[in-house]
Amino acid sequence: MSRLRKGVSTGLAAGTFLTLAACSGGGSSSVPGVGGVPGVSEGPGAHDVGLILPLTGRNAAYGLRMRDAAKLALSAKGSPALDVHDTNAPGGTEQAVRDALARGDAILLGPLTATETAAAAPLAINAGKPELAFTSDSRQARPGIWVMGLTPEQQVRRMVDAARATGRKTFAAFLPDNAFGHAMGDGLARACRDAGLKDPQIVFHTMDAQNIDDGLKTLSAIETRQPAAPALAPTDVPAGPSAIDPTGETTANPTGSTETGATSATPPAPQGVLPVPPPPFDALVLADTGLELGRVITALQADHIDSSQVQIMGPALWKAFDGKLGALHGAWYAASDAHDRMGYVAQYRALYKQSPSPVTDFAYDAAALAGSLIRQGGVTTQALTRPDGYMGVDGLFRLRPDGHVTRALAIYQIQRGGGARIVVPASRDVAIRPS
Repeated sequence: MSRLRKGVSTGLAAGTFLTLAACSGGGSSSVPGVGGVPGVSEGPGAHDVGLILPLTGRNAAYGLRMRDAAKLALSAKGSPALDVHDTNAPGGTEQAVRDALARGDAILLGPLTATETAAAAPLAINAGKPELAFTSDSRQARPGIWVMGLTPEQQVRRMVDAARATGRKTFAAFLPDNAFGHAMGDGLARACRDAGLKDPQIVFHTMDAQNIDDGLKTLSAIETRQPAAPALAPTDVPAGPSAIDPTGETTANPTGSTETGATSATPPAPQGVLPVPPPPFDALVLADTGLELGRVITALQADHIDSSQVQIMGPALWKAFDGKLGALHGAWYAASDAHDRMGYVAQYRALYKQSPSPVTDFAYDAAALAGSLIRQGGVTTQALTRPDGYMGVDGLFRLRPDGHVTRALAIYQIQRGGGARIVVPASRDVAIRPS
């Protein structure tokens, strides 16, 4: 235990460079090496941190805010300069990376998407320069190329660990038949395998309402769970006062015993109607949003699946609209602790007069980490992958040698009236996970 505490303490100390970088920048928006024209420098070697982002085109809104976050992270006196390149400029991502490498940048931050990362990675690897990409596609991870985005696999693994701690052993998933849904499914299968659990049941569905209904019926085995026929058991007695219960206040509980004035967490079935047994799983992963999620919720209700018997779990995307998810009360999602980023949000808002979007967090952390290592002597794989990790604006994170990033995530539970609260705090230590 003492060794664990020491590791946590060291991780927090290392993270000081990341969390305090914005505070030391004051109110100035001046960043050395970033002039009015992104990517313009005095010559090769004039910049240290290459930033590869879409500054024009359809993703420019994301890129510009991420650039601002990186500037904020490197605004402290003595920080390395930032060399910014537009992935939508002539030549695209590949030319942006070549320009950054030609200027002698020590590390590359970005690009934003999986497609751009796939184009940038070979160039960075051939040049021997580390790259911290902002995609959440874990397939882009490899030695020397780190995926900084919050991946579906990270979310699912965190929820599986938490569900196992509450005794859940049989997992299933009902997921959209798209790249995100398959990533969630792959993450669930891997997490169950690593935990020594049996393979999860996974069903994919299209956007069609009938396909959603049919698919969930199959997964939930609702046809086999329906009672044979509604009937009164021979021992049933009419409700109300009797010789056994003169007050009429005694209710039967599921074990057959009686408790005066007791109330059940799940409303009892109407008299003469047998309750529907639980489905063949005790934890269910979902990944839908929008209209499709509404259809899934309707199907869950029709198939008698709720959080009284099944731990329902979903993606961190639910955090953006959990106030509208009261119908899924009791369900979980895994995400960073919003409290961890309050200082960063205040600094960003004070400087740029607007709140940072969540994706900017990755740019800030990547730039702060790069700046910290350069100030301490240089960017190396050994320094990037230190076992105790770093404390970023979203909490503790650790770069693994294989290019994956492990993040400490909290478990949020959706409340009956909508909204969510943290029921399992984010860990302050990151365990090493198998590849």
